[in-house]
Amino acid sequence: MRSRYLDGSIQGICFASGKMAFVSGPRQCGKTTFAKMLLKRRASGLYWNWDDVEFRRIWAKHPRQAVPAAPAGVVPMLVLDEIHKDRRWKRTLKGVYDTLETPCDILVTGSSRLNVYMRGSDSLLGRYYPFRLHPFSLRELAMGKPSASAELAERIFARSLEPASGSVEALDLLMRFGPFPEPLLGQEERRARLWRRTRSRIIVREELRDLSRTPELARIEMMVALLPERVGAPFSVTSLREDLEVSHDTVKRWLTYLKELFYLFEVKPYSRKVPRSLRKEGKVYLWEYREVEDEAARFENLVASHLLKACHYWTDTGEGAFDLTYLRNKEKQEIDFLVLRDGRPWLPVEVKLRQTDPSPNWRRFLDVLGCKHGIQVVAAPAWRIHDIGSCKVLVAGAAEILNYLV
Repeated sequence: MRSRYLDGSIQGICFASGKMAFVSGPRQCGKTTFAKMLLKRRASGLYWNWDDVEFRRIWAKHPRQAVPAAPAGVVPMLVLDEIHKDRRWKRTLKGVYDTLETPCDILVTGSSRLNVYMRGSDSLLGRYYPFRLHPFSLRELAMGKPSASAELAERIFARSLEPASGSVEALDLLMRFGPFPEPLLGQEERRARLWRRTRSRIIVREELRDLSRTPELARIEMMVALLPERVGAPFSVTSLREDLEVSHDTVKRWLTYLKELFYLFEVKPYSRKVPRSLRKEGKVYLWEYREVEDEAARFENLVASHLLKACHYWTDTGEGAFDLTYLRNKEKQEIDFLVLRDGRPWLPVEVKLRQTDPSPNWRRFLDVLGCKHGIQVVAAPAWRIHDIGSCKVLVAGAAEILNYLV
């Protein structure tokens, strides 16, 4: 089994402090495989899935019986998969955790809905740390440990990493098969297409139905078919509403459902101190970016996914509050991404498929942001630092620069 990037963080941050670990993420991104990998390394432990009738019976009548026994001095591991399907799972899990007679590391995994059901009145407050598991990225494929956010720009501009062998080939595989384990590791076009079709149908027909109880699944499937061609551009709800012949509020509600189910994510504009900036129109990207046919838009989505993965990892592991935004003004000048740290501009990133000259938009935004560094990611191999005013902009190939992330 391939080790995943959250391994060390869950062991060192969560279990070391006696907390439960809650791992959510997109369907089929490897949560169950990851949990079983951690369990396999333990001397004692149990894996339970809510779909198992025997476990449901134990959980309903005697939930403490689900906790594994272990020899003295051994800390067992308990994996609860899809436990959030139980209506009273929080209350029962709280009782199990609070009455443990000996230490036990508890890992709760589930489909994307786990992220939804953790909200609201949280009876488990202070007893767990949440983590978001992403599909594969370039650095994870190279088996590199996740990078810390501290002095990241300085390390990048100093070119502190040797270019990883096979990175160009790995980038090509991500563009061809997407980031999810089954199609990426299988590397077979026909099966990958079938997998993507099945995944979209399951998200809409099963997960969305269970989450929202909406009867409008056919129309939502139509919207899902229209979304890939809108990736990377300021998103117009009005345009989509007209295509689907539904109300503005209905489209927004459906989009919210798809965000909650990790089908898409939205990048909002950053407007503070940016003259004539956009304030409302976000950009939409897909978790499974292989669905995007346009090569330039798919490449931008790939970079967005890498940046979001880094933001989530650094936030979940306590390095700060990281958010992914973008810059655009009313003159349509744009920088594709801006990473915020604790609400402040931290690292702007522009994406170009083939343009290795610095974008002219850097001069419009760099001084306003107050950032000393900017990065322009291109698909072709490149590495050159340009001085723009008092700032430095690095134009670098994605196969090398993305290896500095997570």
